[in-house]
Amino acid sequence: MDFLKRLGIEDQNPGTWSGLKAMDDRGDEQLTSYSPIDNKPIASVNWTTEEQYDDVVTNAQQAFKEWRMRPAPERGEIVRQIGEQLRKHKDDLGRLVSLENGKIYQEGLGEVQEMIDICDFALGQSRQLYGFTMASERPLHRMYDQYHPLGPVGVISAFNFPVAVWSWNTMIAAVCGDTVIWKPSEKTPLTALACHNLVKNVLKDNDVPDGVFNLVIGDRKIGEKMAKDERLPLISATGSTPMGRDVGQKVAERMGKTILELGGNNAIIVSDKADLEMAIRATVFGAVGTAGQRCTTTRRLIVHENVYDEVKKRLLSIYENITIGNPLEEGTLVGPLIDQEAVENMKKALEQVKEEGGKILCGGEVLEGKGYENGLYVTPSICEVENEYDIVQKETFAPILYLIKYKTLDEAIEKHNNVRQGLSSSIFSLDMREVETFLSAKGSDTGIANVNIGTSGAEIGGAFGGEKETGGGRESGSDAWKAYMRRQTNTINWSEEMPLAQGINFDV
Repeated sequence: MDFLKRLGIEDQNPGTWSGLKAMDDRGDEQLTSYSPIDNKPIASVNWTTEEQYDDVVTNAQQAFKEWRMRPAPERGEIVRQIGEQLRKHKDDLGRLVSLENGKIYQEGLGEVQEMIDICDFALGQSRQLYGFTMASERPLHRMYDQYHPLGPVGVISAFNFPVAVWSWNTMIAAVCGDTVIWKPSEKTPLTALACHNLVKNVLKDNDVPDGVFNLVIGDRKIGEKMAKDERLPLISATGSTPMGRDVGQKVAERMGKTILELGGNNAIIVSDKADLEMAIRATVFGAVGTAGQRCTTTRRLIVHENVYDEVKKRLLSIYENITIGNPLEEGTLVGPLIDQEAVENMKKALEQVKEEGGKILCGGEVLEGKGYENGLYVTPSICEVENEYDIVQKETFAPILYLIKYKTLDEAIEKHNNVRQGLSSSIFSLDMREVETFLSAKGSDTGIANVNIGTSGAEIGGAFGGEKETGGGRESGSDAWKAYMRRQTNTINWSEEMPLAQGINFDV
């Protein structure tokens, strides 16, 4: 596979990246990445030892001292050049994402495009790290606030977006003056290695210390080590709610900061005043894209009783013809699940649907035969359920779509909000009053609320994140950059007097 070599990964000579070995006395044990497409090994990398981890953090601290003093636009220029490297290698990196993660090639390309877009965004942001000037109550005083870099930032990413989420955090943190230590999912280490190989070229050309961008390879243990490490003032973690709760508690114990982007239980409300063609197209992509393994995957479809039967009939017809197979082959819409555990979780969820009184309308089979020998390919499922079912309240990382009927918009919003997660949401309606109600304070309680588009496919220009058990943090666009900096209020006295605030008289 020549594209691996172009990304600096020698598939014929695994473990070529030196400097990363095992934690917890694993010796020379290597982490081998297997493709969920066919369970064949792609390449291997070495795990990070505890000693090497400490060296990485020390290097990041040292690099921070220099990096924070470079003008922010100069830091932005470095990020711009990283974006150019990504443009140059978009096809290869997109193919590697698909190979290692299992999402279809078009989605792999889309993920790399997100990285390119955030580089462009961060470049502009590097000239807009603004503060505000406030009026002082004291004469001949100036008062303003400004932002300073935090230090080394820890980024813990998940397998489902193995490179995009890293870039959301890293490119913004970099222009803010922070250094970054990245722990990718142990299920997708090669995409991380490829990204850092591209970054290294830019750093070398611009005489930037290696410690600005850092990579550690490990499992949960190294993530816990990062969470407890007082040298990392901010941890940005993406993953399940249980993982985020554990990370959040450990970081909070040392008074650190977190950005947590956790589970979603996203719903689309389909009104009887909706453009059903648009609603169904958005639902299918949202429900089966990435084989249901997006945090923004559409998991619940709350449909008005007047159009419920029509929506159900059309979805079932489409699901019968969804192409499932090798995600690198043109025409495939759904690739494999990431591993056998994901398959078992889907099977258990569907069993629980039946136990709670729901009805499986289609799907849920594990495919067999040529091309499906590894047991990771499943047929997307549609189930009729009640929103109150325990299984519906949980996030199952698989292509399961729950159909739920409603009568009034108030009822639909209540069902929509009555879950523990709060990431993404959508309503399909051409009625202005319904739309504005959904977007009002009494409407959707999620961090992302869309109208006449689906729950997935967020643009980098908006802040990304959610509420409730989704974590409450924000990444990517808007003013999310402030999370990577510390705020400081400054007051300058340019008078010849020493007046106190609030008119206090304290003569000495």
